[in-house]
Amino acid sequence: MSNLITIDRRASKPLYQQIYDSFRSRIIRGDLRAGDLVPSSRELARESRISRLPVLTAYAQLLAEGYFESRVGAGTFISSSLPSRSTGSLPSAARGQRLLSAQVAALPKYERPSWAESLGPFQVGQPELQKFPIEIWLRLVARYSRRMRLKALQYAGAMGLPELREAIATYLRTSRGVRCEAQQVMIVSGSQQALDLASRVLLEAGRAAWVEEPGYWLVHHVLKAARCRIVPVPVDAEGLNVTAGIKLNRNARAAFVAPSHQYPLGVTMSAARRLQLLEWAQRSRAWIIEDDYDSEYRYGSLPIASLQGLDRNARVIYIGTFSKVMFPSLRLGYLVIPVDLIERFAAMRQVMDICPTHITQAVMSDFIREGHFARHVRRMRPIYAERRRVLVAELERQLGDNVTIMGDQAGMHLAIFLTPGRDDRKIAATAARQSLWLSPLSSSYVGRTPRHGFVLGFGNTKANEIPQAVRHLRKLICQ
Repeated sequence: MSNLITIDRRASKPLYQQIYDSFRSRIIRGDLRAGDLVPSSRELARESRISRLPVLTAYAQLLAEGYFESRVGAGTFISSSLPSRSTGSLPSAARGQRLLSAQVAALPKYERPSWAESLGPFQVGQPELQKFPIEIWLRLVARYSRRMRLKALQYAGAMGLPELREAIATYLRTSRGVRCEAQQVMIVSGSQQALDLASRVLLEAGRAAWVEEPGYWLVHHVLKAARCRIVPVPVDAEGLNVTAGIKLNRNARAAFVAPSHQYPLGVTMSAARRLQLLEWAQRSRAWIIEDDYDSEYRYGSLPIASLQGLDRNARVIYIGTFSKVMFPSLRLGYLVIPVDLIERFAAMRQVMDICPTHITQAVMSDFIREGHFARHVRRMRPIYAERRRVLVAELERQLGDNVTIMGDQAGMHLAIFLTPGRDDRKIAATAARQSLWLSPLSSSYVGRTPRHGFVLGFGNTKANEIPQAVRHLRKLICQ
Protein backbone atom coordinates (compact mmCIF):
# COMPACT_ATOMS: atom_id res chain seq x y z
CA MET A 1 0.00 0.00 0.00
CA SER A 2 2.76 2.47 0.88
CA ASN A 3 4.22 2.04 -2.61
CA LEU A 4 1.19 3.90 -3.96
CA ILE A 5 2.06 6.99 -1.96
CA THR A 6 4.52 9.35 -3.66
CA ILE A 7 6.70 11.44 -1.35
CA ASP A 8 9.41 13.86 -2.47
CA ARG A 9 11.37 15.33 0.44
CA ARG A 10 12.91 17.99 -1.84
CA ALA A 11 9.55 19.35 -3.01
CA SER A 12 8.21 22.66 -1.68
CA LYS A 13 4.83 21.05 -1.00
CA PRO A 14 4.51 19.92 2.67
CA LEU A 15 4.73 16.18 3.35
CA TYR A 16 1.20 15.96 4.73
CA GLN A 17 -0.13 17.60 1.54
CA GLN A 18 1.78 15.11 -0.63
CA ILE A 19 0.32 12.18 1.33
CA TYR A 20 -3.18 13.65 1.15
CA ASP A 21 -2.93 14.35 -2.60
CA SER A 22 -1.56 10.87 -3.35
CA PHE A 23 -4.38 9.08 -1.52
CA ARG A 24 -7.09 11.37 -2.88
CA SER A 25 -6.00 11.13 -6.54
CA ARG A 26 -5.77 7.33 -6.38
CA ILE A 27 -9.18 7.06 -4.76
CA ILE A 28 -10.76 9.26 -7.41
CA ARG A 29 -9.08 7.33 -10.23
CA GLY A 30 -10.34 4.08 -8.76
CA ASP A 31 -6.89 2.65 -7.92
CA LEU A 32 -8.08 2.36 -4.32
CA ARG A 33 -11.55 0.96 -3.85
CA ALA A 34 -14.18 1.17 -1.16
CA GLY A 35 -13.34 -1.12 1.75
CA ASP A 36 -9.59 -1.32 1.05
CA LEU A 37 -7.55 -1.32 4.24
CA VAL A 38 -5.27 1.66 4.71
CA PRO A 39 -1.91 1.14 6.47
CA SER A 40 -1.76 2.52 9.98
CA SER A 41 -0.10 5.89 10.49
CA ARG A 42 2.85 4.22 12.25
CA GLU A 43 3.30 1.68 9.45
CA LEU A 44 3.17 4.31 6.67
CA ALA A 45 5.54 6.62 8.54
CA ARG A 46 8.01 3.79 9.13
CA GLU A 47 7.94 2.54 5.52
CA SER A 48 8.21 6.10 4.13
CA ARG A 49 10.95 7.00 6.62
CA ILE A 50 9.24 10.16 7.77
CA SER A 51 7.80 11.48 11.01
CA ARG A 52 4.38 10.22 12.01
CA LEU A 53 2.99 13.78 12.39
CA PRO A 54 2.46 14.57 8.65
CA VAL A 55 0.83 11.15 8.20
CA LEU A 56 -1.59 11.85 11.07
CA THR A 57 -2.37 15.28 9.61
CA ALA A 58 -3.12 13.86 6.15
CA TYR A 59 -5.23 11.02 7.59
CA ALA A 60 -7.25 13.48 9.68
CA GLN A 61 -8.05 15.53 6.57
CA LEU A 62 -9.00 12.45 4.54
CA LEU A 63 -11.26 11.27 7.35
CA ALA A 64 -12.86 14.72 7.64
CA GLU A 65 -13.61 14.86 3.90
CA GLY A 66 -15.05 11.35 3.79
CA TYR A 67 -12.36 9.59 1.78
CA PHE A 68 -11.36 7.44 4.77
CA GLU A 69 -13.50 5.84 7.44
CA SER A 70 -12.34 4.49 10.76
CA ARG A 71 -13.71 1.26 12.27
CA VAL A 72 -13.14 0.70 15.98
CA GLY A 73 -10.82 -2.20 16.57
CA ALA A 74 -10.37 -2.87 12.85
CA GLY A 75 -8.37 0.07 11.50
CA THR A 76 -8.78 2.69 8.76
CA PHE A 77 -10.41 1.91 5.38
CA ILE A 78 -11.27 3.57 2.10
CA SER A 79 -14.77 4.98 2.60
CA SER A 80 -17.71 3.05 1.24
CA SER A 81 -19.29 6.30 0.00
CA LEU A 82 -16.82 8.38 -1.99
CA PRO A 83 -17.92 12.02 -2.58
CA SER A 84 -15.60 12.81 -5.51
CA ARG A 85 -15.27 9.52 -7.41
CA SER A 86 -16.81 11.10 -10.55
CA THR A 87 -14.70 14.26 -10.50
CA GLY A 88 -11.40 12.89 -11.70
CA SER A 89 -9.58 13.66 -14.93
CA LEU A 90 -11.26 15.84 -17.46
CA PRO A 91 -13.49 13.80 -19.81
CA SER A 92 -12.40 13.58 -23.40
CA ALA A 93 -14.62 14.43 -26.35
CA ALA A 94 -14.94 10.71 -27.00
CA ARG A 95 -16.96 10.30 -23.79
CA GLY A 96 -19.94 12.05 -25.32
CA GLN A 97 -21.18 15.54 -26.10
CA ARG A 98 -21.33 17.97 -23.19
CA LEU A 99 -24.79 19.41 -22.60
CA LEU A 100 -24.78 23.22 -22.49
CA SER A 101 -27.48 25.88 -22.35
CA ALA A 102 -28.97 27.24 -25.55
CA GLN A 103 -27.77 30.70 -24.50
CA VAL A 104 -24.09 29.82 -24.46
CA ALA A 105 -24.40 27.58 -27.50
CA ALA A 106 -25.63 30.59 -29.50
CA LEU A 107 -22.48 32.60 -28.78
CA PRO A 108 -19.60 32.69 -31.28
CA LYS A 109 -16.27 31.13 -30.41
CA TYR A 110 -14.31 33.10 -27.82
CA GLU A 111 -11.08 34.52 -29.18
CA ARG A 112 -8.51 36.34 -27.09
CA PRO A 113 -8.86 40.02 -28.04
CA SER A 114 -5.96 41.94 -29.53
CA TRP A 115 -5.82 44.38 -26.62
CA ALA A 116 -4.95 41.48 -24.30
CA GLU A 117 -1.76 40.86 -26.27
CA SER A 118 -0.23 44.31 -26.69
CA LEU A 119 -1.08 47.87 -27.62
CA GLY A 120 -0.62 49.01 -31.19
CA PRO A 121 -1.82 51.43 -33.87
CA PHE A 122 -5.52 51.56 -34.78
CA GLN A 123 -6.81 49.65 -31.75
CA VAL A 124 -10.45 50.59 -31.12
CA GLY A 125 -11.61 51.66 -27.68
CA GLN A 126 -8.12 52.41 -26.37
CA PRO A 127 -7.61 55.91 -24.93
CA GLU A 128 -4.22 57.55 -24.50
CA LEU A 129 -3.14 56.01 -21.21
CA GLN A 130 0.09 57.98 -20.90
CA LYS A 131 -1.90 61.21 -20.58
CA PHE A 132 -4.14 59.94 -17.81
CA PRO A 133 -3.43 61.74 -14.49
CA ILE A 134 -2.41 58.57 -12.70
CA GLU A 135 -0.73 60.46 -9.84
CA ILE A 136 -3.99 62.21 -8.99
CA TRP A 137 -5.91 58.94 -9.21
CA LEU A 138 -3.44 57.14 -6.93
CA ARG A 139 -3.53 60.02 -4.45
CA LEU A 140 -7.32 59.73 -4.27
CA VAL A 141 -7.07 55.97 -3.83
CA ALA A 142 -4.56 56.40 -0.99
CA ARG A 143 -6.65 59.12 0.64
CA TYR A 144 -9.77 57.04 0.58
CA SER A 145 -7.93 53.94 1.83
CA ARG A 146 -6.65 55.86 4.85
CA ARG A 147 -10.10 57.08 5.84
CA MET A 148 -11.97 53.89 4.90
CA ARG A 149 -14.33 52.61 7.58
CA LEU A 150 -16.05 49.29 8.24
CA LYS A 151 -19.05 50.40 6.20
CA ALA A 152 -16.92 50.27 3.06
CA LEU A 153 -16.14 46.61 3.71
CA GLN A 154 -19.77 45.54 3.79
CA TYR A 155 -22.18 44.73 0.97
CA ALA A 156 -23.65 47.85 -0.58
CA GLY A 157 -26.90 48.51 -2.39
CA ALA A 158 -27.44 47.19 -5.90
CA MET A 159 -27.84 50.71 -7.32
CA GLY A 160 -24.35 51.86 -6.32
CA LEU A 161 -22.72 54.46 -4.11
CA PRO A 162 -25.05 57.46 -3.54
CA GLU A 163 -22.22 60.02 -3.84
CA LEU A 164 -21.17 58.70 -7.25
CA ARG A 165 -24.74 58.48 -8.50
CA GLU A 166 -25.26 62.13 -7.53
CA ALA A 167 -22.02 63.17 -9.25
CA ILE A 168 -22.96 61.30 -12.43
CA ALA A 169 -26.49 62.74 -12.48
CA THR A 170 -25.10 66.27 -12.17
CA TYR A 171 -22.55 65.63 -14.95
CA LEU A 172 -25.16 64.13 -17.29
CA ARG A 173 -27.64 66.95 -16.79
CA THR A 174 -25.07 69.64 -17.57
CA SER A 175 -22.93 67.89 -20.24
CA ARG A 176 -25.27 65.48 -22.01
CA GLY A 177 -28.71 66.99 -21.56
CA VAL A 178 -29.97 63.89 -19.76
CA ARG A 179 -33.17 64.37 -17.73
CA CYS A 180 -32.52 62.46 -14.52
CA GLU A 181 -32.11 62.49 -10.76
CA ALA A 182 -29.55 60.55 -8.76
CA GLN A 183 -32.10 57.91 -7.79
CA GLN A 184 -32.35 56.85 -11.47
CA VAL A 185 -28.61 56.21 -11.85
CA MET A 186 -27.34 52.64 -11.42
CA ILE A 187 -23.60 51.88 -11.30
CA VAL A 188 -22.43 48.85 -13.28
CA SER A 189 -19.18 47.24 -14.43
CA GLY A 190 -18.98 49.02 -17.78
CA SER A 191 -21.41 49.43 -20.65
CA GLN A 192 -21.26 45.73 -21.49
CA GLN A 193 -22.87 44.78 -18.19
CA ALA A 194 -25.38 47.57 -18.70
CA LEU A 195 -26.43 46.13 -22.07
CA ASP A 196 -26.72 42.65 -20.58
CA LEU A 197 -28.75 43.91 -17.63
CA ALA A 198 -31.13 45.87 -19.86
CA SER A 199 -31.72 42.84 -22.08
CA ARG A 200 -32.48 40.66 -19.04
CA VAL A 201 -35.03 43.12 -17.65
CA LEU A 202 -36.74 44.24 -20.86
CA LEU A 203 -36.64 41.24 -23.19
CA GLU A 204 -37.53 37.59 -23.18
CA ALA A 205 -36.53 34.74 -25.46
CA GLY A 206 -38.04 34.92 -28.92
CA ARG A 207 -38.82 38.65 -28.91
CA ALA A 208 -37.48 40.83 -31.71
CA ALA A 209 -34.99 43.63 -31.12
CA TRP A 210 -33.63 46.18 -33.59
CA VAL A 211 -29.87 46.53 -33.87
CA GLU A 212 -27.88 48.89 -36.04
CA GLU A 213 -26.52 47.35 -39.26
CA PRO A 214 -23.57 47.45 -39.15
CA GLY A 215 -23.43 47.65 -35.38
CA TYR A 216 -21.62 46.92 -32.16
CA TRP A 217 -20.75 43.23 -32.14
CA LEU A 218 -21.12 42.86 -28.35
CA VAL A 219 -24.76 43.95 -28.63
CA HIS A 220 -25.24 41.05 -31.03
CA HIS A 221 -23.70 38.68 -28.49
CA VAL A 222 -25.89 39.98 -25.66
CA LEU A 223 -29.04 39.44 -27.69
CA LYS A 224 -27.93 35.99 -28.84
CA ALA A 225 -27.33 35.03 -25.21
CA ALA A 226 -30.84 36.30 -24.40
CA ARG A 227 -32.17 34.19 -27.33
CA CYS A 228 -33.82 37.23 -28.89
CA ARG A 229 -34.55 37.62 -32.60
CA ILE A 230 -32.07 40.13 -33.98
CA VAL A 231 -33.51 42.53 -36.56
CA PRO A 232 -30.62 44.30 -38.34
CA VAL A 233 -31.75 47.80 -39.37
CA PRO A 234 -29.57 49.65 -41.90
CA VAL A 235 -27.56 52.70 -40.84
CA ASP A 236 -26.89 55.57 -43.24
CA ALA A 237 -25.46 59.07 -42.91
CA GLU A 238 -28.34 60.07 -40.57
CA GLY A 239 -28.05 57.05 -38.31
CA LEU A 240 -30.48 54.17 -37.87
CA ASN A 241 -33.12 54.15 -40.62
CA VAL A 242 -36.33 54.06 -38.57
CA THR A 243 -38.57 53.71 -41.61
CA ALA A 244 -36.64 50.63 -42.68
CA GLY A 245 -36.89 49.23 -39.16
CA ILE A 246 -40.67 49.61 -39.13
CA LYS A 247 -40.90 47.77 -42.45
CA LEU A 248 -38.69 44.97 -41.16
CA ASN A 249 -40.48 44.53 -37.82
CA ARG A 250 -42.72 47.29 -36.49
CA ASN A 251 -43.52 45.27 -33.34
CA ALA A 252 -39.98 44.82 -32.09
CA ARG A 253 -39.70 45.05 -28.32
CA ALA A 254 -36.55 47.21 -28.27
CA ALA A 255 -34.03 49.16 -30.33
CA PHE A 256 -30.34 49.23 -29.41
CA VAL A 257 -28.75 52.41 -30.76
CA ALA A 258 -25.64 54.58 -30.38
CA PRO A 259 -26.93 57.93 -31.67
CA SER A 260 -24.02 60.19 -30.62
CA HIS A 261 -21.18 58.34 -32.38
CA GLN A 262 -22.41 55.11 -33.89
CA TYR A 263 -20.16 52.08 -33.84
CA PRO A 264 -18.65 51.26 -36.28
CA LEU A 265 -19.55 53.93 -38.87
CA GLY A 266 -19.16 56.89 -36.50
CA VAL A 267 -22.25 58.74 -37.77
CA THR A 268 -24.46 60.91 -35.57
CA MET A 269 -28.21 60.31 -35.65
CA SER A 270 -30.07 63.32 -37.06
CA ALA A 271 -32.70 65.17 -35.05
CA ALA A 272 -35.44 63.99 -37.41
CA ARG A 273 -34.44 60.35 -36.95
CA ARG A 274 -34.29 60.76 -33.18
CA LEU A 275 -37.84 62.12 -33.03
CA GLN A 276 -39.05 59.41 -35.40
CA LEU A 277 -37.47 56.71 -33.25
CA LEU A 278 -39.05 58.11 -30.08
CA GLU A 279 -42.42 58.25 -31.82
CA TRP A 280 -42.13 54.61 -32.89
CA ALA A 281 -41.17 53.54 -29.37
CA GLN A 282 -44.14 55.33 -27.84
CA ARG A 283 -46.59 54.00 -30.43
CA SER A 284 -45.27 50.43 -30.22
CA ARG A 285 -44.63 50.44 -26.46
CA ALA A 286 -41.05 49.52 -27.24
CA TRP A 287 -37.84 50.35 -25.41
CA ILE A 288 -34.85 52.29 -26.67
CA ILE A 289 -31.47 51.36 -25.22
CA GLU A 290 -29.22 54.35 -25.88
CA ASP A 291 -25.51 53.61 -25.67
CA ASP A 292 -23.94 57.07 -25.51
CA TYR A 293 -20.74 55.71 -27.01
CA ASP A 294 -17.78 58.10 -27.48
CA SER A 295 -19.95 61.16 -26.84
CA GLU A 296 -17.35 63.23 -24.96
CA TYR A 297 -15.30 64.27 -27.99
CA ARG A 298 -16.62 66.19 -31.01
CA TYR A 299 -14.54 68.00 -33.62
CA GLY A 300 -15.83 71.09 -35.36
CA SER A 301 -19.26 71.19 -33.72
CA LEU A 302 -20.88 71.40 -30.30
CA PRO A 303 -21.74 68.18 -28.39
CA ILE A 304 -25.05 66.61 -29.38
CA ALA A 305 -27.58 66.26 -26.57
CA SER A 306 -28.68 62.77 -25.64
CA LEU A 307 -31.68 60.97 -27.11
CA GLN A 308 -32.89 60.40 -23.55
CA GLY A 309 -33.15 64.17 -23.06
CA LEU A 310 -35.75 64.35 -25.85
CA ASP A 311 -37.83 61.50 -24.42
CA ARG A 312 -41.07 62.58 -22.73
CA ASN A 313 -42.55 59.10 -22.29
CA ALA A 314 -39.85 57.27 -20.31
CA ARG A 315 -39.08 54.81 -23.11
CA VAL A 316 -35.27 55.31 -23.11
CA ILE A 317 -32.70 53.49 -20.97
CA TYR A 318 -29.48 55.50 -21.15
CA ILE A 319 -26.05 53.82 -20.90
CA GLY A 320 -22.65 55.40 -20.39
CA THR A 321 -19.15 54.33 -19.40
CA PHE A 322 -15.95 55.84 -18.03
CA SER A 323 -13.68 53.19 -19.57
CA LYS A 324 -13.17 55.01 -22.88
CA VAL A 325 -12.37 58.37 -21.29
CA MET A 326 -10.35 57.11 -18.32
CA PHE A 327 -8.77 53.66 -18.75
CA PRO A 328 -10.30 50.34 -19.89
CA SER A 329 -9.56 48.32 -16.75
CA LEU A 330 -11.62 50.75 -14.66
CA ARG A 331 -14.76 48.77 -15.63
CA LEU A 332 -17.15 51.41 -14.37
CA GLY A 333 -20.30 52.42 -16.21
CA TYR A 334 -23.87 53.45 -15.46
CA LEU A 335 -27.48 53.33 -16.56
CA VAL A 336 -30.18 55.96 -16.24
CA ILE A 337 -33.42 54.09 -15.61
CA PRO A 338 -37.03 55.31 -15.82
CA VAL A 339 -38.36 55.77 -12.28
CA ASP A 340 -40.97 53.02 -12.51
CA LEU A 341 -38.33 50.44 -13.55
CA ILE A 342 -35.76 51.16 -10.84
CA GLU A 343 -36.88 48.39 -8.50
CA ARG A 344 -36.94 45.74 -11.26
CA PHE A 345 -33.46 46.68 -12.48
CA ALA A 346 -32.17 46.55 -8.89
CA ALA A 347 -33.71 43.12 -8.39
CA MET A 348 -32.03 41.76 -11.51
CA ARG A 349 -28.71 43.42 -10.65
CA GLN A 350 -28.72 41.71 -7.26
CA VAL A 351 -29.11 38.34 -8.99
CA MET A 352 -26.13 39.08 -11.27
CA ASP A 353 -23.46 40.26 -8.82
CA ILE A 354 -25.16 41.90 -5.80
CA CYS A 355 -23.39 45.26 -5.98
CA PRO A 356 -20.46 47.10 -7.60
CA THR A 357 -17.10 47.45 -5.87
CA HIS A 358 -17.11 50.19 -3.23
CA ILE A 359 -13.63 51.72 -3.31
CA THR A 360 -13.56 52.31 -7.09
CA GLN A 361 -16.91 54.10 -6.88
CA ALA A 362 -15.73 56.28 -4.00
CA VAL A 363 -12.54 57.30 -5.79
CA MET A 364 -14.42 58.01 -9.03
CA SER A 365 -16.90 60.14 -7.11
CA ASP A 366 -14.06 62.30 -5.75
CA PHE A 367 -12.40 62.40 -9.18
CA ILE A 368 -15.58 63.90 -10.67
CA ARG A 369 -16.57 66.20 -7.80
CA GLU A 370 -13.09 67.74 -7.52
CA GLY A 371 -13.05 68.58 -11.23
CA HIS A 372 -10.35 66.13 -12.35
CA PHE A 373 -12.67 64.33 -14.78
CA ALA A 374 -13.76 67.51 -16.57
CA ARG A 375 -10.14 68.74 -16.77
CA HIS A 376 -9.00 65.42 -18.23
CA VAL A 377 -11.69 65.55 -20.93
CA ARG A 378 -10.75 69.14 -21.80
CA ARG A 379 -7.05 68.28 -21.92
CA MET A 380 -7.57 65.28 -24.19
CA ARG A 381 -9.96 66.95 -26.64
CA PRO A 382 -7.29 68.89 -28.65
CA ILE A 383 -4.93 65.88 -28.52
CA TYR A 384 -7.50 63.56 -30.05
CA ALA A 385 -8.56 66.26 -32.51
CA GLU A 386 -4.98 66.52 -33.79
CA ARG A 387 -4.63 62.75 -34.11
CA ARG A 388 -7.90 62.57 -35.98
CA ARG A 389 -6.78 65.40 -38.31
CA VAL A 390 -3.46 63.71 -39.09
CA LEU A 391 -5.12 60.33 -39.66
CA VAL A 392 -7.67 61.73 -42.11
CA ALA A 393 -4.97 63.67 -43.96
CA GLU A 394 -2.68 60.63 -44.22
CA LEU A 395 -5.48 58.33 -45.36
CA GLU A 396 -6.39 60.81 -48.11
CA ARG A 397 -2.75 61.36 -49.10
CA GLN A 398 -1.54 57.78 -49.06
CA LEU A 399 -4.64 55.76 -49.95
CA GLY A 400 -6.71 58.24 -51.95
CA ASP A 401 -9.45 56.52 -53.93
CA ASN A 402 -8.64 53.12 -52.42
CA VAL A 403 -10.74 53.98 -49.36
CA THR A 404 -13.77 56.04 -48.37
CA ILE A 405 -13.64 57.73 -44.95
CA MET A 406 -16.72 57.92 -42.72
CA GLY A 407 -17.56 59.07 -39.20
CA ASP A 408 -14.59 61.27 -38.39
CA GLN A 409 -16.49 64.10 -36.66
CA ALA A 410 -16.54 62.64 -33.15
CA GLY A 411 -15.10 60.06 -30.81
CA MET A 412 -11.83 58.16 -31.01
CA HIS A 413 -12.35 56.10 -34.15
CA LEU A 414 -13.38 56.45 -37.77
CA ALA A 415 -14.34 53.94 -40.45
CA ILE A 416 -12.96 53.36 -43.93
CA PHE A 417 -14.61 51.41 -46.73
CA LEU A 418 -12.43 49.42 -49.10
CA THR A 419 -12.97 49.21 -52.83
CA PRO A 420 -14.75 46.00 -53.97
CA GLY A 421 -12.71 42.84 -54.18
CA ARG A 422 -10.74 43.21 -50.96
CA ASP A 423 -11.30 40.95 -47.94
CA ASP A 424 -10.97 42.90 -44.69
CA ARG A 425 -10.74 39.81 -42.49
CA LYS A 426 -7.83 38.34 -44.40
CA ILE A 427 -6.03 41.69 -44.35
CA ALA A 428 -6.70 42.05 -40.60
CA ALA A 429 -5.32 38.55 -39.91
CA THR A 430 -2.12 39.40 -41.78
CA ALA A 431 -1.87 42.74 -40.00
CA ALA A 432 -2.24 41.13 -36.56
CA ARG A 433 0.82 38.99 -37.20
CA GLN A 434 2.67 42.26 -37.77
CA SER A 435 1.28 43.93 -34.58
CA LEU A 436 -1.12 46.18 -36.48
CA TRP A 437 -4.57 45.83 -34.95
CA LEU A 438 -7.32 46.29 -37.54
CA SER A 439 -11.02 45.77 -36.78
CA PRO A 440 -12.76 44.36 -39.88
CA LEU A 441 -15.90 46.27 -40.74
CA SER A 442 -17.56 43.15 -42.14
CA SER A 443 -17.57 41.60 -38.63
CA SER A 444 -20.09 44.24 -37.55
CA TYR A 445 -22.79 42.96 -39.92
CA VAL A 446 -25.31 40.26 -39.02
CA GLY A 447 -27.83 40.47 -41.85
CA ARG A 448 -27.28 41.70 -45.37
CA THR A 449 -24.14 41.24 -47.42
CA PRO A 450 -21.43 43.10 -45.50
CA ARG A 451 -19.26 45.87 -46.83
CA HIS A 452 -15.55 45.47 -46.28
CA GLY A 453 -13.37 48.01 -44.54
CA PHE A 454 -11.86 48.79 -41.17
CA VAL A 455 -12.64 50.61 -37.96
CA LEU A 456 -9.52 52.60 -37.11
CA GLY A 457 -8.97 53.80 -33.57
CA PHE A 458 -6.65 56.74 -33.08
CA GLY A 459 -6.91 57.26 -29.31
CA ASN A 460 -3.67 55.50 -28.38
CA THR A 461 -1.61 56.34 -31.51
CA LYS A 462 0.52 59.48 -31.29
CA ALA A 463 0.19 61.96 -34.14
CA ASN A 464 3.82 61.51 -35.24
CA GLU A 465 3.34 57.72 -35.42
CA ILE A 466 0.26 57.87 -37.65
CA PRO A 467 2.00 58.41 -41.04
CA GLN A 468 4.08 55.23 -40.58
CA ALA A 469 1.02 53.27 -39.43
CA VAL A 470 -0.90 54.38 -42.54
CA ARG A 471 2.04 53.38 -44.76
CA HIS A 472 1.88 49.95 -43.17
CA LEU A 473 -1.87 49.85 -43.80
CA ARG A 474 -1.42 50.91 -47.42
CA LYS A 475 1.02 48.05 -48.07
CA LEU A 476 -1.46 45.55 -46.67
CA ILE A 477 -4.39 46.92 -48.67
CA CYS A 478 -2.60 47.43 -51.96
CA GLN A 479 -0.39 44.34 -52.06
